[in-house]
Amino acid sequence: MAGYTSHSHQEIDNTKYEFTEEELKQVQYHISKYPDKQSAVMPVLWMAQEKYGWLSDGAIQLVADSIGLSFAHVYGVATFYTMYFKRKMGKYLLEICTCLTCGICGGPEVLEYTKKKIQANEEGISPDGLFWVREAECLGACDTAPVMQFNNGHYVHNLNNDTIDKLIDEVRKGRLPEFVSIPLRDQSIIDD
Repeated sequence: MAGYTSHSHQEIDNTKYEFTEEELKQVQYHISKYPDKQSAVMPVLWMAQEKYGWLSDGAIQLVADSIGLSFAHVYGVATFYTMYFKRKMGKYLLEICTCLTCGICGGPEVLEYTKKKIQANEEGISPDGLFWVREAECLGACDTAPVMQFNNGHYVHNLNNDTIDKLIDEVRKGRLPEFVSIPLRDQSIIDD
């Protein structure tokens, strides 16, 4: 076919998508937890995303083949949830809550400050590809608002410009934030 170029709007992906023997054991473990193997799609998609950084068609096909499901079924799950990345984004995801409590406590301002700090483009990605910042719906940590979820993992609490500066600077030096346990208060004994 004269003039026809395959993949004209996409990069050719030469990645070899495969799970190691240990990872395949994890896949089988996830399958064994449920009465229907379709239920293992989400944790296995998560495994693929953690391994490859995002879910390309090749990674989605790996998940489908590993579980024994169709590409279409796995693709449908991957595209339904925002926690699964369907294109390459920044290495570290910073999701800043802007819902009611975080919104009142400065979440939108911290979000804008973070975008400026990392010099985010319109998609929220820093020029060096290290950070991707986006607004989050409620993260369920209203008592330590505003709050951020770091890389789909643990939370960074009580955000302000100084905590953002420190976080960004530390991550650029290769030091990731550690999990911080926030003690719960027994509110059944609040004094009047």
